[in-house]
Amino acid sequence: MSKVIVTGGGPAGMFAAIAAAECGHNVILLEKNEKLGKKLYLTGKGRCNLTNAGAPENFFASVMSNPKFLYSAFGVCDNQRVIRFFEENGMPVKTERGERVFPVSDHSSDVIATLQKVLREKNVEVRLRTRVQSLLLADGRVSGVLLTDGDRLSADAVILATGGASYPATGATGDGYRIAAEAGHTITDISPSLVPFYAVEDYVRKLQGLSLKNVRVRIRDGKKCLYEGFGEMLFTHFGVSGPLILSASASIRPSLAEKKLSMEIDLKPALSLEQLDARLLREFEGAGKKQFKNVIGSLFPSKLVPVMAEHSLIAPEKRVNEITREERLSFARLIKAFPLTLNGLRGFEEAVITKGGVKVKEVNPSTMESKIVENLYFCGELLDADALTGGYNLQIAWSTGYLAGAGIKNTGKGKL
Repeated sequence: MSKVIVTGGGPAGMFAAIAAAECGHNVILLEKNEKLGKKLYLTGKGRCNLTNAGAPENFFASVMSNPKFLYSAFGVCDNQRVIRFFEENGMPVKTERGERVFPVSDHSSDVIATLQKVLREKNVEVRLRTRVQSLLLADGRVSGVLLTDGDRLSADAVILATGGASYPATGATGDGYRIAAEAGHTITDISPSLVPFYAVEDYVRKLQGLSLKNVRVRIRDGKKCLYEGFGEMLFTHFGVSGPLILSASASIRPSLAEKKLSMEIDLKPALSLEQLDARLLREFEGAGKKQFKNVIGSLFPSKLVPVMAEHSLIAPEKRVNEITREERLSFARLIKAFPLTLNGLRGFEEAVITKGGVKVKEVNPSTMESKIVENLYFCGELLDADALTGGYNLQIAWSTGYLAGAGIKNTGKGKL
């Protein structure tokens, strides 16, 4: 049978190893960390949003880079196949808001335990604390890998699943980009994605820890709208984060994200400006001679109240029965477009994924095999394919990993 080496024990690598073993190959899985799936432990805040149960068109619409490249991979291993895999192997799942799929237990460790169980059942040899230095190449083919300790391992095929550069504390140091480049592949510009933004204004620090749900965010470069979304966001000591902001980072080109961008938060998106003004009028009419700063507490979370009072055109101590219509309208406009200035992204240390990677035009989308080096395959975050939050990036890992393992040619004596 053919001997296959998989480098990287993340979700893509484990699925690739399982698929290759199912096809009758003798598989060795190499992982430089002390355990498999280290980054998986962190996903979904430790709950592991392992895929998204939405329709295929939702998946492709959520892929930010090279969605067409993923057609074959998703066709071979779609979200329903991933769900069946885990449930058939003893790990029930549940679907939550936004079609996000989680283990019923809410423990990412159960996802990893399930994968490890299947790896054992498929007789995949797992070698931990084993780091690949480079590929062994000859006559346009890969023949194995060179380890950092000097050992050489021969193979009929090699699958690179080393991950990207995000969360380097988990071992994701971008080794795969160097290894792929040394083999002749082009690496597109890489940058952190699904990552928080810095913000300029001092009042952001006053709002640290405040989470806003059901708000609408717009980010502009001058008059051009770069992103608009609805959902949840979070203020931090440096700026803004949360699902809405992470999705914005994936939707905005890295070069633009480093500019000063204007951001507006619609704090009451369910109300038009006219409806909001009518509500303010009712609030003010019922408050009599109370001061403005003491009336608006019912409109916002407590942390936000003094900031809104400070940035309105209404003096905080002004009695609400003295507020003019124009002052009230200006306050309504502030609520519909609370301003911030973004001035750059946080780094790879906080990025959920990496944007950029191995150029997909140099990879066969039907097999994940390199078009440059025979019997070399790629999968997962190493590829130039990324998506929004919601389980889509892990689905890319499962799909490309499975196709890479299943796409290996019968290069040895065994039969598929």
